[in-house]
Amino acid sequence: MDGARVTERPHLVAIRAGALFDGVSATLMPDPVLVIDGQTIVAAGSGITPPAGAEVVDLDGATLLPGLIDTHVHLVFDGSTDPVGRLAARDDTAALAAMAAAGQAALRGGITTVRDLGDRDYLSLSLRGSDDLPTIVAAGPPITTPAGHCHFLGGSAEPADDALRAAVRERADRGVDVVKVMASGGTMTPGTRQEEAQFTPAQLRVVVEEAHRLGLPVTAHAHGTGAIRDALDARVDGMEHVSFWSADGVDEPGELARRIVDSRVAVGVTAGVVPVPGLAPPPPVAMRMPRIIANLRSLYEAGAYLILGTDAGIGPPKPHDVLRHALVQTASIGMEPATALRLATSTAAEACGLAASKGRLAPGFDADILAVDGNPLADLTALHNVRAVFARGVQVVPTRP
Repeated sequence: MDGARVTERPHLVAIRAGALFDGVSATLMPDPVLVIDGQTIVAAGSGITPPAGAEVVDLDGATLLPGLIDTHVHLVFDGSTDPVGRLAARDDTAALAAMAAAGQAALRGGITTVRDLGDRDYLSLSLRGSDDLPTIVAAGPPITTPAGHCHFLGGSAEPADDALRAAVRERADRGVDVVKVMASGGTMTPGTRQEEAQFTPAQLRVVVEEAHRLGLPVTAHAHGTGAIRDALDARVDGMEHVSFWSADGVDEPGELARRIVDSRVAVGVTAGVVPVPGLAPPPPVAMRMPRIIANLRSLYEAGAYLILGTDAGIGPPKPHDVLRHALVQTASIGMEPATALRLATSTAAEACGLAASKGRLAPGFDADILAVDGNPLADLTALHNVRAVFARGVQVVPTRP
């Protein structure tokens, strides 16, 4: 199995490269030098002189970017054709080993932070702070109804106010970073449907009010139009998927589009697939995809607050390093490369509550760095040409079997 190891280094490191995208600008800085002290960037500029005694890492011709942030992953799912069944066959020790391997795969692909929006029994929380893994923002098991979407992850709660408040408090006591609630059904759970809401608006409001009282944001899995409306009414902080899925197709957003824009709710655009020979999208998804893309383009053009998540792990087209492919595919909604890169760096950091430390290459920010060959502002496929990855100031070096 491939792993990741880290190189030993002196206290100060200076990285030279050909260009730099800082996470916010629309242009590249030429001839950058980044100076790292421990886990933190302390200087960033064009052609600055490395400090005396610093180790100099010369990445001649490469472009430096902030490490990528995937705002929607499931480390507990292994990207196989049966991720649910394979998870069920693993005890906690085996599941944690598989989750660590998933995180290492993400890190090798330049993803230095992930937001895990659904694990089993809080397993992802125990992986936080691991030196050889991305920074993990963890939700624990999503709150769902009994027999509801992803109930097998251990997050079922009766749809009653006291039970929902208790479910939120349990997550707060465990130390989650965000609360995930399943406002609609989903394809991975037989007996649920994307177009059907799982909670009433009042019940969702209980979840949001209790989470906010405890200082936690809430993001809602919301496919169906009714669930999207209910989540907006409940004043969630984020919504995942937002596909406007209906029983026989995809709805027009209608007045919900303006509400989404005005509310500044973070819309988790679910993107990123790796072509798998012999494996085609399920017909219900394939027939809806053109309309889903059109709706996302409309939301983007209207100024909605979009972030990028992949749902990594839920099947073979969704390996844990799929975010690079998602960025390339943002062209389908008319997005320029610089805008797309912000969605996976500075904008993603803001949505994950990490705006002060992640998503930018600037003094005071964590030294999470992706170096690629090529110019990603001209061609996002350059992201596939990974030259080096630094996570919290330490260079991650792929190993071979």
